[in-house]
Amino acid sequence: MAEDGAVTLYNSIAITDAKTSPFSLKAGLTQILRGGAIVEVTNAEHAKIAEQAGSCCLIVSDPSQQGITRMPDPSLIKEIKRVVSIPIMVRARVGHFVEAQILEAIGVDYIDESEAIALADEDNFINKHNFRCPFVCGCENLGEALSRVREGAAMIRIQGDLSGSGNVAKTVKNVRAVMGQIRVLNNMDEDEVFAFSKTIRAPYDLVAQTKQMGRLPVVQFAAGGIVTPADAALMMQLGCDGVFLESEIFNCSDPYKRVRGIIQAVRHYNDPHVLVETSSGLEDSNANLNLSEDRLEQFAHESA
Repeated sequence: MAEDGAVTLYNSIAITDAKTSPFSLKAGLTQILRGGAIVEVTNAEHAKIAEQAGSCCLIVSDPSQQGITRMPDPSLIKEIKRVVSIPIMVRARVGHFVEAQILEAIGVDYIDESEAIALADEDNFINKHNFRCPFVCGCENLGEALSRVREGAAMIRIQGDLSGSGNVAKTVKNVRAVMGQIRVLNNMDEDEVFAFSKTIRAPYDLVAQTKQMGRLPVVQFAAGGIVTPADAALMMQLGCDGVFLESEIFNCSDPYKRVRGIIQAVRHYNDPHVLVETSSGLEDSNANLNLSEDRLEQFAHESA
């Protein structure tokens, strides 16, 4: 056993030594993704397109799974790792630390403990301090974000719509909720921070750190319904460090042009001339990304 007992155990089996994988190192590995787009891919062809378009990272998913969704087949992950040179991120089910162990053994660069796939544990998240690999976790508000950071998340994904509908409204709502709570926190005096941390059910030290920094203490990306350069630029102007693009982005006549345009919009989100250029000529590509009548009916039912 390591000195000072700095080894975390699952069933008496050492997973990693916390002294050799400090949180600051993992947080630093996520900093390199700032100002980029993470693209979801389902095969090697899409992975090559995303890399050529300038994606900072790929998130691998398995399109063949029906019913309960789990982590992708390791053979698919290995195949994509062989054909690209950029970092690879893979989803594990919430609370399923064995899936995370498998992904770390494969050698993925980041693990996304994702609510976008089925939950393995309805009450507990993975203790992410037990792993060398940096973790990404989703949130809808500041309290959830800081709770995931306390568990060891080195990056936060502010999550919107999970249905692949192309509807960015929920993402905007949740990003504004997180940023709005941070602005409220910034205007509080020290005495009020204690009560605020209890209200949002978040660790006090992380709430205080967020107030001091004026932002989340880790990288924050937006995800859900981002399908145009304007959507991506909107997320960046609202204060995000980057965006996730779902695999539906490839359901168009020219996926390279669309992905490249969105990545350029992320990099130049405050330049309207670049946004005009990247948004031009995408009408045909938008056709398969619009809400269908069934999806419109679904949203109407959910909002009723």
